[in-house]
Amino acid sequence: MNEKAQVFIEKVKAAKSVAIIGHKNPDGDALGSALALARLIELNFGISPVCTYDGNIPETLSDVPLRPRMRYFGHLNVTAPFDVVILVDYGTARHLEFASSIIQNAGFLIEIDHHKNDAPIAALCIDDEAADATAVIIYEMMRELGWKYDIDVLNLLALGIVTDTGYFKFARSGRVMRIMGEMIDAGVRIRGVYDMLNNQPKKAILVETRAAAAAEFFYRDRLAVATIPNRDYRNMDGRGENVLDILARIKGVEYIALLKQQKENQIGVSLRGRTKPVNHIAEALGGGGHMFAAGAVLRDSLENVHDKVVELFRGA
Repeated sequence: MNEKAQVFIEKVKAAKSVAIIGHKNPDGDALGSALALARLIELNFGISPVCTYDGNIPETLSDVPLRPRMRYFGHLNVTAPFDVVILVDYGTARHLEFASSIIQNAGFLIEIDHHKNDAPIAALCIDDEAADATAVIIYEMMRELGWKYDIDVLNLLALGIVTDTGYFKFARSGRVMRIMGEMIDAGVRIRGVYDMLNNQPKKAILVETRAAAAAEFFYRDRLAVATIPNRDYRNMDGRGENVLDILARIKGVEYIALLKQQKENQIGVSLRGRTKPVNHIAEALGGGGHMFAAGAVLRDSLENVHDKVVELFRGA
């Protein structure tokens, strides 16, 4: 990372304006990584980056440190190009279409990501598919370069790690556990991080528990499929992690699919695998993600998407 980190330092140090952008509908890693990096740049370079997003940030994440600094893209008044634009945890370019004007006009484009991406778009790519979260990459960069940091930075990075490892269920090596241990020793309260995530409104919990209770089971109960129709989707807060977690606790269930009717003919699909990958299923649906946690958005009827998902798991 050393050479790339030095280029990062040179570009940010010379910049008068910096923007940080994560994927649409940011989760804990996209939000935490963006805000943590913005604070690190502020502490170490004296620049206050603009952090922006599109879509919705779950109400669950309303109390994270520095949350007011994350500005909705539609309310952003951009009168001049940014000297440096940093893309964090974005996955693929289609997740950043909302910010295409900022990206195309950037003086210099940087990306920091842990997703598999066969078509990176930045001039400087600080990517690491082996990292369990983008927050891991930022933490290691911070430590390697000896940057100043504060407890807000650590809590935000811990939030990103806890989110993308599914409370450490999907941790792929001891690397992320060692980092978390260092942050706890430095003052992070793991219970406090969990409380940031366990903070959903009642209506969202009721929607998700109803969806889990009405789940269907296929292939000798190895596949569980839950559905959230549009009338309930409006009351959701986040991606439906409670549904996925409840169904994953059932003995014999290997795969979980959650179908969310975002609009009449727009269906969000979240997939989880307990011990076997699901990213190839997501890719077959036009999406992607991590090995055991992936998803897609399809423009089709709920019934058609349901049948397609069930068929793709045949023989899995």
